Amino acid sequence: MAALPAMRISRTKALSRVLLLVLTAAAVMTTEYLAQNPSTSVNTIPPFAKLIDPWPNADVLRARRVDAEGRALFRTADLLSFTLKAEFSEVNKDRDPNSTKTYPATLEIAGASGSTVSVPIQLAARGHLRRMSRTCDFVPLRIEFDQNAARGTPLEGRANRLKIVTHCRDSKEHEQFVLREYLAYKMLNLITPRSFRARLAKATYADSKTGKTVTTRYATFLEDDDDVARRLEGRINDRQGALLHHVDTETLTQIMVFAFMIGNTDFSLYALHNMRIVQTPSGVLYPVAYDFDFSGLVRPPYAIPGRSLGLKSVTQRLYRGPCRTQEQIAPVLETFRAKKADILNTLQSQPDLNPQVRGEMKGFLNEFFSLIDRPRSVKQFLVDTCTKGVL
Repeated sequence: MAALPAMRISRTKALSRVLLLVLTAAAVMTTEYLAQNPSTSVNTIPPFAKLIDPWPNADVLRARRVDAEGRALFRTADLLSFTLKAEFSEVNKDRDPNSTKTYPATLEIAGASGSTVSVPIQLAARGHLRRMSRTCDFVPLRIEFDQNAARGTPLEGRANRLKIVTHCRDSKEHEQFVLREYLAYKMLNLITPRSFRARLAKATYADSKTGKTVTTRYATFLEDDDDVARRLEGRINDRQGALLHHVDTETLTQIMVFAFMIGNTDFSLYALHNMRIVQTPSGVLYPVAYDFDFSGLVRPPYAIPGRSLGLKSVTQRLYRGPCRTQEQIAPVLETFRAKKADILNTLQSQPDLNPQVRGEMKGFLNEFFSLIDRPRSVKQFLVDTCTKGVL
């Protein structure tokens, strides 16, 4: 009987792979059709724009942007502290990636006056690989709450669901991976505002029955998807099937060069794997990347590159972005050069980052900056190896 959960997970993974293969095959057919019929307008392809839903006027969109930009949770980068009380013995048993079960819990956090506020929440496990018991002892979490109960706390705002990036195993070594991934989010914020904001926290997890502390570890709150869209004066478009030419060229190139910088290949625009798409009223689609734990910059023990990529390790870089000439990609690379000092400073200024880890990350990033300063290397690694089909 003990093998049944693992069997269900295996079947789920197999079905997911089949679905991804089907979607990829459809995208390849579409790409080949466009190549063979260059006179075909992209607009004749089933549109991604949600034209049925009316858009609010420009003043409303601006007001939403200002509201989202001012979220208390992301107004400062100061370390946040909170206590989460729940029956974690039950939560950590929820390993089925298809499970939608929630658990009653309480989040205790400092309010505006400095006093502790207890916010009743529903707690849920989330994710896929990190949710598996063979990968992590502690599951990634999502909290759901009533905004009325969160008034006067850093959680105050429009969103009522937030993801928490947790430690994978209860050790200082695994806590470093939380810090490493948090820093990846901060680095992408330096390159483009079309990115998820993150807030580092020190989380104390306590058993709601006994009151005993389970552990205290670093954790990261991630910005709500809809707030990302509001900051860009748009909304989330959750249709799968986007091809390279459907999305904003500059933004896609930026996040693909960023992925190359941190050694990340674990994403798919077409299948919306570790990607979100924000659509504006004018129909522009902005890709927004997240989930960087499979990158060479973070490199937890479970991170391995996809077999089809031909990489031996996540520390091997591979540019999976759209094809650009050296002249076209030059302005994007200049943005990274201009932000080099700020990017490296995120490592130097992060408390509790292990000195050895800090040096390792710095060396990995400096390899990237050295590469983009050599025209021949740019051609070899960023121009000649571009993605011509489906991403």
